[in-house]
Amino acid sequence: MAADYKGVCHPWLCDSMGHMTTRHYMAMFDDASYHFLNRVFGWSGTDSQNNNIGWADVKHTIEYLLEVRSGQLLDVTGILIRVGGKSITVSYEMRETGSNKIVATLNSISVLFDTDAREAITLSDDMRIRANESIKTTKVATK
Repeated sequence: MAADYKGVCHPWLCDSMGHMTTRHYMAMFDDASYHFLNRVFGWSGTDSQNNNIGWADVKHTIEYLLEVRSGQLLDVTGILIRVGGKSITVSYEMRETGSNKIVATLNSISVLFDTDAREAITLSDDMRIRANESIKTTKVATK
């Protein structure tokens, strides 16, 4: 599966100990989420402005597995693992390009969000079909 995000750990993303600081892991995962949502649902950030429909993250669980230092190239890939009535759960892996070692993971729960009413809304039938197709495709690819 192609990466939803590709990036590099620049020196200015590192903390005083010389490794990527936690705030920048989240930024990379967040950027990957936009590409993931586009890949699976066809959604883009402009949908929030044009159709008043977006996504609101309600829970993140991050595990930092290996140190990321300046100069490392990184790929982030997401897979849909659960579809609820108003929410989705996505599992992201951040890997070092080349070695393919997992350096961090993020499990994220997001709700479909009406940006005018400021509340979660039910996933459409089309979104549910696309989500289930994504889950089915992922299961086939991992066998």
